[in-house]
Amino acid sequence: MNDRTRSLGDYLAALRRGAGLSQNQLAARLCLASGTASVTRSEVSRWERGVRVPGVWLPFLAQVLAVPLSELRQAAAYARGDERAQLPVPARTLADLLPDGDRLTPTSSGRHLGADDVTELAGRAHALRLADDVLSGGDLIGPAYRELRRAVDLYRTATFSETTGRGLLVQIGELGQIVGWIASDAGRLDDAEDAYRIGLGAARQAGDATLAANVAGSLAYQWTNTGRPRDGVALAEAAVREAGRDAPPATRALFLDRVAWAHTRAEQSQPAMRALGLAHEALSEEARAPAPDWAYWVDRSELEVMDARVFTELRRPLRAVPLLTRVLGEYAPTHAREMALYRSWLAVALADANEPEQAAEEARRVVDLSGDLSSERTADRARVVLTRLQEYEEVPEVDAVLRDHGHLLLA
Repeated sequence: MNDRTRSLGDYLAALRRGAGLSQNQLAARLCLASGTASVTRSEVSRWERGVRVPGVWLPFLAQVLAVPLSELRQAAAYARGDERAQLPVPARTLADLLPDGDRLTPTSSGRHLGADDVTELAGRAHALRLADDVLSGGDLIGPAYRELRRAVDLYRTATFSETTGRGLLVQIGELGQIVGWIASDAGRLDDAEDAYRIGLGAARQAGDATLAANVAGSLAYQWTNTGRPRDGVALAEAAVREAGRDAPPATRALFLDRVAWAHTRAEQSQPAMRALGLAHEALSEEARAPAPDWAYWVDRSELEVMDARVFTELRRPLRAVPLLTRVLGEYAPTHAREMALYRSWLAVALADANEPEQAAEEARRVVDLSGDLSSERTADRARVVLTRLQEYEEVPEVDAVLRDHGHLLLA
């Protein structure tokens, strides 16, 4: 053993932990990927302690850990003493990607706050989340920012105990996340990022790693959808590492879903599929502690929606259409924005499946729903659907939709 093999071992261990796997689980996945049963937890331990350098297992490690094979081969060459090889840069953390900004500092000059004030603020934050289920970003952006400003001002000007202070910071973190989400839906991306950064700073200051991961993952989702998918991958994966294996199963499933979507938009299909599988595994685990209130909406149906979106983006419509059809049949019609978004993926999947007539029917529903919403997300998805249908403009049903709504493509 030398410094190079020890460094390789640390690097492999970091990759394994980032994938949310124990040494036993990694060994089992390697056996499954290779079709043999010749690697054990002990062998994984030897690699991570720098006792051995994996050779024939590198392609399977790349597959299971969702990292480029070239990167692992370079790491192995480095460990074997190749002077031209360098050890790849370790996975970045949230602190690397989003350094802490200004800490919130109370002036201890205002009224005294206690547990009841934290409870009231938590109720207001949750009410905002529930409102977001049925209203669009443009409708909520004003009230949302007022709530965040009020909470920050309250923390800065009041006096309180250490316990109450932490509770206030947690609520500021939660408000930062939901306000960022609302602003992003309204198309105010810079404002959204500012809110996310406030929320992330507060969550870190409170020592709530799971909440910090949720805020960072939300920002990663925004980056992924606005032309920065590789940055989205890095941030979403850092959020998973920040939360750690002890985070409640529902939250880890959510964070892994965001990783899957980021990989999908970055055109990395195998890592995307891998992350989807890990998300389902996480949700199936028995919870040792209740999930936070902000994760109330994460369930099997929501994971299937993300599955279907990934399948649609990867042009696998035969897998996407049944999932979306079933979920849409169970979804509450009051959730108009989600209905519009999910139907937009169904329309694209139907077009990919060479079912333009059904795709046109869904497209019309998407446009009709989007017209009543002040949501940039749904407006953008309507344009995506209409663009996809242009390939079938000779089909009468498609031609009718494009004649009625093609002007939206000029927006």
